[in-house]
Amino acid sequence: MGEPVIGLLGGLGLAAGIHYYRALAAAHEQLGRPLNLVMAHAQIARVTEHASKGDRPGLAEYLAGLLARLQDAGATIGVIPAVTPHICIEELNAVTPIPVVDITEAVSDRIRDRKLSKVALFGTRYVIESDMFGRLRDVTVVRPHPAEVAVIHDIYSQLASTGAASAAQRQQLVTLAGTLQRRDGVDAVVLAGTDLTVLFDASNTPFPHVDCAGAHLDAIMATVLRG
Repeated sequence: MGEPVIGLLGGLGLAAGIHYYRALAAAHEQLGRPLNLVMAHAQIARVTEHASKGDRPGLAEYLAGLLARLQDAGATIGVIPAVTPHICIEELNAVTPIPVVDITEAVSDRIRDRKLSKVALFGTRYVIESDMFGRLRDVTVVRPHPAEVAVIHDIYSQLASTGAASAAQRQQLVTLAGTLQRRDGVDAVVLAGTDLTVLFDASNTPFPHVDCAGAHLDAIMATVLRG
């Protein structure tokens, strides 16, 4: 067998796609091995439409079609650098032409490894209100209040569509994270939206957190190294 080839689905958040590309390139450079990667562009509006309707089979069919295009280009590993599309991961796994590295599985493993018992989620409404699709194991997920969910969803939606957010919006999320710690006793906030890498990284996040994108990238590299 040849070297694994990563098939990256772009378009599901401009900043996230760029972040994944840069991180994967840096990880391969550090290991002294070539990055084998192909990319296809997904329509974020179409993904959001399926997710808002709870149409998991339709979303899985759409994503599987894109993954088939990536397979035709040589991809052997599928990567969806966004959390919301994973609402259909079970349906997608049944029809995908290439294996997909599951971000929800990677995050659940990271939470377990850190022995966290209570977390809250920052991401789209679909992710928050579904408790990350019920796929986080052995942890209590605390939901923010409805008005707080709306604020998080609106900020994240802007991030995903434009790749930018204001300092005031960042501060809103920092303040809300503090509220969830004090009021609800959460151990950490799961950054359950890959575009949050625009606002938060390991050096500038003033609250305990789990970086979904980081956990996913580690899982992708582990898959690549397994061949």
